[in-house]
Amino acid sequence: MFMALVFLVLLSMLAIVASQHALLQERMAGSLRNTLQARMSAETALRGAEYKLWSLAGQVGTRLHCEEAAVTQDDGCVVYHPDGAPYAVNGAVTKFQTAAGWIDNVGVAYTGPIGGGYTPALAKNPVYIIEDLGSERPPGVGGLHESGNTGPNNDGQVNMHIYRITARATGGNANVVSVVQSTFNVPVRP
Repeated sequence: MFMALVFLVLLSMLAIVASQHALLQERMAGSLRNTLQARMSAETALRGAEYKLWSLAGQVGTRLHCEEAAVTQDDGCVVYHPDGAPYAVNGAVTKFQTAAGWIDNVGVAYTGPIGGGYTPALAKNPVYIIEDLGSERPPGVGGLHESGNTGPNNDGQVNMHIYRITARATGGNANVVSVVQSTFNVPVRP
């Protein structure tokens, strides 16, 4: 009887350890899933903003509504001035690009190509901002320039405009935030 009790206690301890290990594995898998969801939704918002810029570039006379002192609410655009208020330590752009947690009331929510949104699969819809970095310049003139086949010094004389896009997104858990960024140039139509 005593031996049976000892074996019962040992088997119970083994079962408890095994269930704790399985629970830990489940939590790790959930965390990885949230991280991947956040990354993929941020990338999706980034590509959506790039598509928006590219489609606007194809329309003559259509531009973003960029402001110098703030990020606009309609298209999330701001003119890049490193000494401006949005780029200060507590400025909207600086917070958006560097904050560890979620940022409310900055940027434009990306709700997908048909506008249905991504919640409840995600804790929040992804958000992006677009920074207007200006026109490309010929080599040797200013900081931003392109000198390849589409550069302004070639026979084609393509006028290109540069934008920096930053996107933030969550996974299924609002505490998991991913931030991605790209630089995108589009042709400027007269």
